[in-house]
Parts: sequence; C-alpha cells; structure tokens
Amino acid sequence: MHVELTRNRPGRGWSLSRRLFVLQIVVVAFVVLGGAALSWYDARRQAEDAATGEVVSVARAVASLPAVRAAMGRPDASAELQPLAEDVRTATGVAFVTIMTPEGIRYTHPDPTRIGRPFIGHIDQARTGLVFTETYTGSLGPSVRAVVPVFGDGGQVRGLVSVGIHMRVLTAEVRGHVTALVLVAAAALAMGGALTYLVNRRLARHTHGLTPAELSRMYEYHDAILHAVREGLLLVSPSGRVTLCNDGAAFLLSAQPSEVEGALVSELGLPEQLADDLASGHAVRDEVHLTDDRVLLVNSSAVRSGGRDLGSVVTLRDHTELQALSGELDTLHGFSESLRSQAHESANRLHAVVSLIELGRAEEAAGLATAELELAQQLTDRVVGAVSEPVLAAVLLGKSAEASERGVEVVLSEDTEIDDSVSGQVDSRDLVTILGNLIDNAVEATQDAADPKVVVTARRTGAELMIRVADNGPGIDPEAAQRVFQRGWSTKDGSRGLGLALVGQSVRRYGGTVEVGDDGGAVFTVRLPAGPEAGAR
Repeated sequence: MHVELTRNRPGRGWSLSRRLFVLQIVVVAFVVLGGAALSWYDARRQAEDAATGEVVSVARAVASLPAVRAAMGRPDASAELQPLAEDVRTATGVAFVTIMTPEGIRYTHPDPTRIGRPFIGHIDQARTGLVFTETYTGSLGPSVRAVVPVFGDGGQVRGLVSVGIHMRVLTAEVRGHVTALVLVAAAALAMGGALTYLVNRRLARHTHGLTPAELSRMYEYHDAILHAVREGLLLVSPSGRVTLCNDGAAFLLSAQPSEVEGALVSELGLPEQLADDLASGHAVRDEVHLTDDRVLLVNSSAVRSGGRDLGSVVTLRDHTELQALSGELDTLHGFSESLRSQAHESANRLHAVVSLIELGRAEEAAGLATAELELAQQLTDRVVGAVSEPVLAAVLLGKSAEASERGVEVVLSEDTEIDDSVSGQVDSRDLVTILGNLIDNAVEATQDAADPKVVVTARRTGAELMIRVADNGPGIDPEAAQRVFQRGWSTKDGSRGLGLALVGQSVRRYGGTVEVGDDGGAVFTVRLPAGPEAGAR
C-alpha cells in the first residue's frame, strides 16, 4: 500500500526505470546515428578512391595508345582524336575524356563546341611528367579527374589526357549505400528501443516504480534499521549461502559481518543442528540452539515470490541471560517447593506428636520429634559445613528436598568441601546450570532403581574446581557418551534434551572438561579452572 501511494504522488519526478529507458534510448540513438554517419563518410571516401583509381587507369590507357601519341602536334589532331575519345568515354562510362596540348588547348571534348578552348583545371604537375588527380568544377560541373602526360619517343611531354567522373554519379552511388544504411540504422534503433523497453519493464517491476531518491532513501532506512536492531537477521539463499548479515547476527555468531556474508552456512562453524536448520529453508518457530557461548532462539521463514524460492529469513535472539535467570528461578522454585514440602511434612509430624501426647505416650512422641529433627538437621549441617559457597549450598539443599519428594536420596560425599572464594572465579549462574542440571539428570535416571541414590562430590583442588555427580541408574551407552551434550539428546520421550547441552556449553565457556563414565550407573565429572585468571572469562 505504501508503494502504491508513493507511486501516485504528484510532482515526484520520473521513476528510475523511466529515466533509464530515456537514457538508453538516447544512447542507442546516438550510437546508431553516429555509426550511420561514419559509414556514410566511409562509403563516400571509398567511392571517391574507386573513382580516382578508375579515371587514372582510363587516362593512362588513353595516353599510351599509339594513335594518340602519333596525333599529337598535327593540325588535324582533333579530327582523329575526337571519335577515339568519345568511344572510350562511352565504353568506360566516364563523364569526359579530354586530350589536349601541353599548354592545355583541347583536342577533344564531349561538347564539340568547346574543342580548341583552354582546359579548365590544373595541369602544371602533369606538364612536368607527373600523374595528377583532383576534384574540380569544370565546364561540365564538379568531377573527380585525373591528368596524365602523353610522352613522345624522346620522353618529352607532347600532350595531356584528362579523364573525369561527375560528382553527381558518386553522390547517387553513395546515396544508394546511405539509403540501405539508414534502413538498417532505423531497424537497429527500433530493435534497441524495443529491447530497452522490455528491460526497463522488468526493472520497473523490481523497483516498484520508485524514483532514485526514493530508492536511496529506502536503502538508507533499511540499512539503518538492520544495524540498529539488536536481534540477529540473516538472509539465506536456496543454496545455503548467507546473502545478508546484520551486526546483531554477527555478534551472536561471534564473527564479523564480512566473514558471514557470502559464506555457506556449513562454513560458519555452527552446531550441526543449527546449521541444518538455517540451510534447509524449512519453517522454524522459537527453536532453542546452543553455540559455544550462547543460547539462541531461532526463527526461520521461507521466502517465495512469483512461485520462485528466494531462500529464507532467519532471526536470532540471545536467550543466554534469560536461560541463566530461568535456571536460577528453577532453583529458587525448587527450594521454595522443598520448604513448602517440609512445612507440610512438619505439620503432619506435629499432628502425630500431639496425638501421641494426647494418648499419654509422651516418650514415643518425644522420640518421633527428635528423630525427624535430627534427620533434617543432619542434611542441613552436612551441606552448610562442607559448602560455604551460598549458591552451591542453596542448589544442593533445594535439589535434595526436591529429589526426596520423588523418592530419591541425594547424598553429599565425605570429601566434599567448597569455600566461598569460588564465586569470584566461576559465575554463580554457571554453577547453578552445571550442578542443577547434572542432579536433575541423575534424579531422572534413578526413577526406576530399587534404592535410588545420587552422590554429589564438589571440591577444589589447587586451581581446579571438580564437580562429580553419580547415580545408580541404568548408566549411559558408551556409544552415546559423545552425544549426550548435544541439544536434543535425551533418553526420555518428548524431552527437549537441553539440560546437558547447557552443561556442556558452560564448561566450554570456561575451558574446562566434562567426562562421562559408568560405575554401576552414570558418572559425570566436571573440571573447571578456578585459579585467579578464571574469573576473567
């Protein structure tokens, strides 16, 4: 709608296609007319050259005739030479054949009344023995003529022969060539105009009839928008090549726009699943993908015009911070749920204690209350005593309570010991991501075990933080050990398999390692650099 309104606005000037059409018509006309003029000039020059060669040949032939040489100087030379000259003129089709004395007095002429009169033209060079040609206006009008000397036996010049062709004959000959040339030029101009019109009709469809100023302004607006938006935008051709990449997309892909544009999606070093989605051209709606250092929300839509596949438009949004906050929120939610559960259980135990007291069984009531308090306190004391880092302690307490509700026991190993200095070197959100997802994965894996248990070990040894989560579930197939940290991998139907992928991403961000083993169940061991330089990552 905007384009149509712009197109119909008065006073906006010619569209780009119309301007190009007029310019191309002028260029084609200039080229065709210039070519015609040059061809006409060349044809005229060639006609004059041919005429000059012809009159020289005829003049030399006449001058070399024995009858002509013998008649020179006789009183009756005109009577002998006039019939000869006219026969030659008629046979060759030239305008005139004039035989004269060395002084230029005519012996012959197409008009007999002019015999005996001086020749009109230049003869000085011919009198010296040279062949002379010129274009001159004589008694019969403008002509191309040659003057050739007639030599005697001693080599002296005894007479002159001049042969000429009328310019009107040459003009008529050139006119015939020019007429054909003009027709060809007109046909070329018409064809060029038609082709130019068709090309500009196509250009008009592509430019929507916009003027150059409007196209320039639209480009500036689009370019400013592409660079201003924080979301990433990619245009991918049907062949899987990136044709456009804005600053936001380059930042999210950790590259420069010049490195991305023109490259195949498979050459960008992206995770395999993400590269396949970008290159496939299929519609993608809010899919979460993990790169080495980011969580990206990807949308892709195919673009078609006139039944042609133009590729796809891909948008990228950074969900790294949101995912991290979501992990923390899940932890806090689990912790609050565990407190709610404990409050509920405490209420149930309190009712039991009150009922025992009312039944007069005070000793049993005191024993029940003491045992429950000792069990809860032991878990809290164990976590707080071994882990002084508050985020890890909160994750362990929350996940333990949540697992307990599901019938899974979470145990902290005896050698677990973490001080609060770790939080200054490893981001607390990454600790939540790594430990929380490993425990969740272990709890899920032990649901079918006879005595489900998860053992957590966390300790700092020198410049390294080690986190180990082991369960007594079915374990992991060794062939799948390399794929567990890929997005989408899961042993549970309907699961998106994002938790372990986030663990792998966080570990890679710190340059750490994660190992998958089997010790009667799955064992995940994460090692992170935790020295003074780790906090700068």
